[in-house]
Amino acid sequence: MPTGSVRTQFPLGDRMRANIVWLTTGETGARAPLQQDLRADVCVVGAGIAGMSTAYLLAREGRSVVVLDHGRIAGGETHHTTAHLCNAMDDGFIWLERMHGRDATRLVAESHGAAIARIEAIVADEDIACDFDRVDGYLFEPPGQTTAGLGDELAAARRAGVSVEMVSRAPIDGFDTGACLRFSGQAQLHPLKYLNGLAAAFERLGGRIFCGTHVTEVHGGNEAEVISADGPVVRARAAVVATNAPINNRFALHSRQVPFRTFVIGGIVPRGSVTKALFWDDADPYHYVRLQGAFDPTATTDVLLVGGEDVRVGDVNDDDARYDRLERWARARWPTVGEVPYRWSGQVYEPVDGLAFIGRNPLDSDNIYVATGDSGQGMTHGTIAGMLLTDLICGRKSPWTRTYDPARVRLGAVAAYAKDNLGTAARYAEWLLPGEVQGVDRIPPGEGAVLRRGLQKVAVYKDLQGNVSACSATCPHLGCVVGWNKSQDIWECPCHGSRFDRFGKVVNGPAVDDLASVEAPAGAPKKKRALEPV
Repeated sequence: MPTGSVRTQFPLGDRMRANIVWLTTGETGARAPLQQDLRADVCVVGAGIAGMSTAYLLAREGRSVVVLDHGRIAGGETHHTTAHLCNAMDDGFIWLERMHGRDATRLVAESHGAAIARIEAIVADEDIACDFDRVDGYLFEPPGQTTAGLGDELAAARRAGVSVEMVSRAPIDGFDTGACLRFSGQAQLHPLKYLNGLAAAFERLGGRIFCGTHVTEVHGGNEAEVISADGPVVRARAAVVATNAPINNRFALHSRQVPFRTFVIGGIVPRGSVTKALFWDDADPYHYVRLQGAFDPTATTDVLLVGGEDVRVGDVNDDDARYDRLERWARARWPTVGEVPYRWSGQVYEPVDGLAFIGRNPLDSDNIYVATGDSGQGMTHGTIAGMLLTDLICGRKSPWTRTYDPARVRLGAVAAYAKDNLGTAARYAEWLLPGEVQGVDRIPPGEGAVLRRGLQKVAVYKDLQGNVSACSATCPHLGCVVGWNKSQDIWECPCHGSRFDRFGKVVNGPAVDDLASVEAPAGAPKKKRALEPV
C-alpha cells in the first residue's frame, strides 16, 4: 500500500454497499490511523467482535491496549453476521461428541452460554442500546424426514447441559415443521450498535483504536512488534491477531480450516406476523432465520432475515441463484414475506473439527495469540475469544484452554483434514488451465475475469465505461489463482479465503499484500489503479 494511504469504509464493490440491513440504522465506526510508534501492554489486530471483545475485557483488567484495523470498527465480517447468539451448536451435539468427547462438548456448550451471558452483562453495564433480546431457538427437520435424529440430538444436547426440549412444532403460523427442538436462553442483537458501544466503552477505559492502519507483520519475542505498512510500530508485551483469517500464520491454521460463503436475504413482513425467535433446520443446505424488529418504532413492518446456501469459496459462482432459492424457501414457510430489499453474504471459516482456534499461535512465540475459525457462530466464538485470551494474557487458568487450543489435534478430524487439503491442492491445478476468457473484449462491463498471458495469469477488471485495470491473479499468501466473484465485485482466493477489491487491493487476509500490478492486456484501454475509485 502506498505510504499515507487510508482504507475506505467500503473497499468492496457497489453491489456490496446498500444491501446489508445493519447499515440502514448503524455504521462501521471510524477512527484516525496510527501516526506514530506506540507502546502498550497488549496490541490487538482487528476491530471485529473477537478483537473488540478481547480489547475491552483486557482494559477492564487494567491493561493498556491498542487496537489496529485496516478498515473500520466492525467493518469486516462482523457487519455481515445475522447475529444469532446461541449455545445450540451449528454442527450439532452428536457430531461434537464423536469428534471431541462428552467432557469437551459440555465445555463447548458452557462457553457459548457464558458468551451470551457476558454480552448481556456488557450491554447492561455499559448501557448499550443494541436491541439485545433473549429468545428461544427452534431446530427442525426438512419435510418428509423422520424425527429419530432429533431425539438423538436432544439426548446429546442434554448431556452437554443445554436447556432444550422436544415440542410438537415450531411457532411458524404458515408452515408445520413437525416435532422440533426448542432451545431456551438464546439471544440476538444489532451487531453494529453493539460493536460501536463496546468500542466507546473500551475508550472510556483508556483504550486506543486506530483505523485505516494496515498491519503487515506481527513478531513475538521478549517484546511483540506489530508493524504497519505506513511505518509506525506498536510494541507490546503481547499481541492478539483477530483478523478472521490470521495474517501472521501462513499454513499451520489455514490448512485446518476452509473458507465458505454464506448468503442472507432480508424480507419485509407485517409486524406481529412472525414470532421473534431463532430458527434453524438441518437440511442440506441448511437454513437459519431470525426476526429483526423494525428500526422505526412507529413502523408497521419488521425484517425477516433468512440465511444459508453455504458454498466453499471459489466453487460455483451462482450467487443470484442462491439468493433466489433462499427467497423461495422463506416464502414457502412465511407467506407474509413481501419485498426483499436486502441481500448480502459473509465469509466464515469452518475448522475441520467444528470449533474455533483460540489461544497461542502455533509455532510462534508464547506472547502471540490468535482467534479464528468462527464456524458460523462468530458472535459467540468472538466473545469466547475475548474471555479466554484475557485469562491467558492475565496468567489465569481457563477450563476452555485445551478445547480451543490452536495446536490441538483431534484424531476424528483426520479424514476431514485430508479431504479439505486435497480440495485445496486441487485449486492449484488452475495454473495448468487456460484463462476464463480469451480476451478483454469477452469481459462484460462491470465484471472481471482471469486471462492467461504465457505462463502468467492476469486478473482483469473492466469498469462500466470500458476502462480496464489488471493485476496478477496470483494470491500473495500461498500462490493460489484468484477468481472473480461477480455478485460482490471482488477477487477471492479459493484456497484460503483472501479477498481483494476490483483493483487488487487486499481487503481480507490471510494475505497482507495487494495483488501485484501488471500491464493491462494489449489493445485494452488502460487506467492506472492508483486513480481508480475504490
